Amino acid sequence: TLVLVASKTFTTLETTLNARTALAWLSRALPEGAAGRHLAAATANVDAALGLGADREAVFESWDWVGGRFSMWGAAGLPVALGAGFAGFRELLGGAREMDAHFRTARLQDNVPVQGALLQFWHSSLKRAGAWAVLPYDRRLRVLPAYLQQLVMESNGKGTARDGRPAALPTSPVVWGGTGTDGQHAFFQFLHQGTSPVPCDFIAVARPGHSLGDHHRWTVANCLAQSRALLLGKGEREARAEGVPEGLVPFRTFPGGRSSTTVLMESLSPRALGMLAALHEHQVFCLGHLQNIHSFDQWGVELGKDLARDVHARLDGGGGGAGLDASTDGLIGAFREFAGGAGGAGGGAGGGS
Repeated sequence: TLVLVASKTFTTLETTLNARTALAWLSRALPEGAAGRHLAAATANVDAALGLGADREAVFESWDWVGGRFSMWGAAGLPVALGAGFAGFRELLGGAREMDAHFRTARLQDNVPVQGALLQFWHSSLKRAGAWAVLPYDRRLRVLPAYLQQLVMESNGKGTARDGRPAALPTSPVVWGGTGTDGQHAFFQFLHQGTSPVPCDFIAVARPGHSLGDHHRWTVANCLAQSRALLLGKGEREARAEGVPEGLVPFRTFPGGRSSTTVLMESLSPRALGMLAALHEHQVFCLGHLQNIHSFDQWGVELGKDLARDVHARLDGGGGGAGLDASTDGLIGAFREFAGGAGGAGGGAGGGS
């Protein structure tokens, strides 16, 4: 068993807690002192990794100026290299490098990350659409919306402009979505007839990753049909021509004119995936520039981490409720009561925010 601890600073509480738990598990089954040989680390804090017990040759050093959400291309990408093989990892890097070169050299009107950022700026900042749906029609991309949630919302979810003043325009949208074939039976109703139009990104792959060709053609057909339906909608005259009863016509019409972008990939190779990920990284940077915000910090993340240390101590029974807001005090009290602790922290059986 190899345990890889990926932590830029080794100060993130849950990461170091998980690492120590894994080491304790290894230590129970191995001879004394052998657990460290099953530990590798990807980090910018080499000393902390060594202090945890990793051997120096098993510490893969990363740059301290690269944020976690942009770190897949370096030492933090070791799990990708292990899973795809190093040849696959190099292909991933090669695809990203191609997109880097395109972004750096292509004319603005032909530059895909720039055009994507301009579309996002139009929707999010000027038209004030508060959400963006990412809809891959390939199950292998099922976690892409979650990846983009962090990339986009942690980068551009800022309310302060570069000069320290409040941002003049809305910044990051709420990024959400899921595989399209599942979403069609869940939230696509909202996309087609809801009162808050949401720009959508459809992503399809021409060559399937399996041998069920007709299944794949139906998947792609659904993808293209959904974007077409968002574009064209259906008017009352068309509904009546289809024989829809008059009383149902208002319910069977669709406004149309709802924006979407479709990305069609030839195949889902490591190269193509590298291009897709790098495309979105550069798009995030361009959008942050257009919105005049810093895309490469995440101070909001740090606030919760700092407060968690105090809350953790109180969950264990220390500190009482002194200095807490009433809601948190009540919730800590309820937790200790439900968990079998010695009474509450000074509050009642619950709290609300």
